[in-house]
Amino acid sequence: MTRVLSGIQPTGDLHLGNYLGAVRNWARMQHRTDAFFCVVDLHAVTVPKAPGEMRAVTLRLSQLLMAAGLDPETCTIFVQSHVPEHTECAWLMECTVSFGELSRMTQFKDKSDRHDFISAGLFTYPALQAADILLYDTDEVPVGADQRQHVEITRDIAERFNSRYGETFTVPKAVVPAAGARIMDLQRPTDKMSKSLDSPRGSVGLLDEPGAVNRKIKAAVTDSESEVRYDFEAKPGVSNLLSILGAATDRDPADLAGEYTRYGPLKADAAAAVIELLGPLQARFAELEADPAETSRLLQVGADKARAIAAATLARAKANIGLLEPLAQPFE
Repeated sequence: MTRVLSGIQPTGDLHLGNYLGAVRNWARMQHRTDAFFCVVDLHAVTVPKAPGEMRAVTLRLSQLLMAAGLDPETCTIFVQSHVPEHTECAWLMECTVSFGELSRMTQFKDKSDRHDFISAGLFTYPALQAADILLYDTDEVPVGADQRQHVEITRDIAERFNSRYGETFTVPKAVVPAAGARIMDLQRPTDKMSKSLDSPRGSVGLLDEPGAVNRKIKAAVTDSESEVRYDFEAKPGVSNLLSILGAATDRDPADLAGEYTRYGPLKADAAAAVIELLGPLQARFAELEADPAETSRLLQVGADKARAIAAATLARAKANIGLLEPLAQPFE
């Protein structure tokens, strides 16, 4: 069975774009692949966080992912920092990748422009990301266009390490999963939906109450015309509403366009469909939130499964480099 791995940073609640564009595909993928999903909390601390903040957001995101369909009995879901092999392997990756390769990573350039304090971790985190992927003999990494560069540098690191020290790591490939919905900001439909503080009405959170969902979608930007047509170039706002309705009801947005002659009914149906879609997810989240100890137990189960594989891969890498083995292994 093909092994896939994907990770997500605990930087805030998931929104409708995260769910319909990626997480719902992950939930479907877990049934046909050997799937690993990691809450990458160590990546999140490349930017300073308030004490205690990471603990709360990591637990909450884990509960949201489980509520959104990731089943700990079907896939392996775990927290990155619970598997210490990630940081140890990251050092081997840092010693394999070059300064020049890291300096050409576009995401570092983008993020460093937005922060006054630029940590060394922000510069070297592609090495940690490579460790995340390579520790699990990952075959495929489902990514969007903005993450392809990170999979490519991971491939380069794996091939260089294998060339120097012998076959050690599986060389992964980036794959574009089955097309997720294209969900844009409700107020700025030419931008992707995000948890942006300057566009709070443009994003629908997975935990938004029905009234809030209804208000946000009914206030969505459309255009001055009246024709309902699926055309993101000419009519981004209307097309975004059709995408949302189509994804929520598993129908083709272009086909849906033919059923509407006015924007009002389209908005009303899109809002109703999203509210119905999120209802079971919100109910499951409430159950998980009420029992944080159970979430922690499920994450521990995932970490134990992940660590058994990661430890074997790291031991192989250290042996191939020629590091002196300790008398007793720290994890068996």
